[in-house]
Amino acid sequence: MATPLVLDAHILVRAVLGTRAAQPIRGYAPRGIFLTGEEAFEDAATSLPEVLARRGLDERATEAVLQKLDALRRVLQVIPAELCAPLEPRAKERLGGRDEDDWPYLALALLFDCPLWTEDRDFFGCGIPLWTTDRVEIYWK
Repeated sequence: MATPLVLDAHILVRAVLGTRAAQPIRGYAPRGIFLTGEEAFEDAATSLPEVLARRGLDERATEAVLQKLDALRRVLQVIPAELCAPLEPRAKERLGGRDEDDWPYLALALLFDCPLWTEDRDFFGCGIPLWTTDRVEIYWK
């Protein structure tokens, strides 16, 4: 089995709004190789209504997208926040002042010693392998 990948909230948002992130998740999630934290779903659910409003989508469309987000919760391995909490100082130190609110994603990657799938450049240089959506398919090759 391949080493799991940690997904951040940006990837969850991309997965419910488009196909480039959704396809690998659909293809590989049944093998249990995607991890994320509860924070990712909270962050995505918070940002999605604003993103959808900017796109001119109505409340019905927003609700459908939020349902897609909820469906993702059932196919990803969601790790409880308390498991990552002991790694908060280490993760924040590695972020070095760059969006330290994202520490739970880095802590999760450190906890499971696995890469992070992200589009957030704040993670670059944090000492863990990173994958972006345009390259993630080759991770399993």
